[in-house]
Amino acid sequence: MADDGTATCIDIIVAILLPPLGVFLRYGCKVEFWICLLLTILGYLPGIIYAVYAITKN
Repeated sequence: MADDGTATCIDIIVAILLPPLGVFLRYGCKVEFWICLLLTILGYLPGIIYAVYAITKN
């Protein structure tokens, strides 16, 4: 099984390609996902920034 560092790296790559999907894989259908989806609809770059932040925060 992959360690936490590898999983985070893969999550970040997915978050860059499809920001809501990366957040969904980490948190499920919680408030973080909905914020990321809204930001991605409003602009792709804010969605990426928030997704990477949400995935890397503790």
